[in-house]
Amino acid sequence: MDSHSLLEFNQLIKSILDKNLEKSYWIIAEIGELNVNQKGHCYLDLIEKQDNYIVAKNRATIWSYTFSKLNNWFADRTGTPLKSGMNVLVNASVQYHEVYGFSLNIKDVDPNFTIGERERKKQETIKKLEAEGIIDMNKSVVLPLVPQRIAVISSETAAGYGDFVNQLETNSYGYSVAFTLFKSTMQGDQAVESILQSLHRIYDQEDDFDLVAIIRGGGAQTDLDCFDDYELCSHLSQFPLPIITGIGHERDNTITDMVANTRMKTPTAVAEFVISGLLDYDAKINSLYERVFLRATEIIREQEDRLNNISHGISMLGQQKIHRSELKLNNIENSIKILPMHIIERNLNKLNVFEKTILASNPKKILERGFTVTKINGKFVTNSKEPNSGDIVETTTKDTKFESIVQ
Repeated sequence: MDSHSLLEFNQLIKSILDKNLEKSYWIIAEIGELNVNQKGHCYLDLIEKQDNYIVAKNRATIWSYTFSKLNNWFADRTGTPLKSGMNVLVNASVQYHEVYGFSLNIKDVDPNFTIGERERKKQETIKKLEAEGIIDMNKSVVLPLVPQRIAVISSETAAGYGDFVNQLETNSYGYSVAFTLFKSTMQGDQAVESILQSLHRIYDQEDDFDLVAIIRGGGAQTDLDCFDDYELCSHLSQFPLPIITGIGHERDNTITDMVANTRMKTPTAVAEFVISGLLDYDAKINSLYERVFLRATEIIREQEDRLNNISHGISMLGQQKIHRSELKLNNIENSIKILPMHIIERNLNKLNVFEKTILASNPKKILERGFTVTKINGKFVTNSKEPNSGDIVETTTKDTKFESIVQ
């Protein structure tokens, strides 16, 4: 049985590969790890995933001179340098070394593929959000009437955050806005998880805020890839508070911008949006004040006219009543003057009649006419009762009085 030393075997492999492989191949892969040493050589792992599992992996190298040119050109075309997590189409030759084994030597990178791949993934995420019916959910959340309590997701040291704060605190209207920073990583592999954690913290304090502002300064397009992540955008679209974005880029809309309630171009524009909300509310209050003032003035004028009419009516009615009362008083006065005279006259006539009656009824006058007054046993005789024997009868005439005894 033939046998080979390890070196002979590796040399055999190298010889076979050299004879049977093309000088280079275009290979689609994801950059797993990427490191540049002090001499400028780039060492990276190329991987392929299926369902988040690595199914293929190769070491690759871009030598310093090539890497310097490729990386600068790639960054100029895509807006970002080569980095981990990026899908690339590379032109590489197969290298097999007896000591270091199999590797790829990258000679070229197609930036158009990376740009297209990013767009493909973005469209897949958009279609998935649309299919789930959640892509526009946050847009249906009603913006607060007065946005005074803002939850801010940003990096504390970002220039965009500083611009946002400065714009709020130095607004020319003197409005006071309360904002709370939820420190987050805004780019790179940790960005999605960091932003999600901030969202969970805000959700736990939902009643303390009116809206959420996600702000970040400008940067390369690929630095914003985290804002196209499905998991993040799914949470944002279903968040109960309105999301306002100011991610600081104008050339491209991230999916975060698409699912947000309101998209602004920059962090400063987000602050201006908040101030405009306060200004709009202020204007509405002033408008209501003007309407209330005008209506109140109108009501007061109407009531003044009504009171004047009532006052005039009362005055006329009073004058009429006074006139009628004066007439009544005059009639009463005349009656008072005339009535006593009639009463006195009537009573004088009555007195005269009474006087004549009294005079006519005087016993002396009756006796003068020949009548007598009779008493039996000291009592006046008022009926025709017969006297008894022995009764003493006293008879009085005009001039004399005598007694008789009944026998």
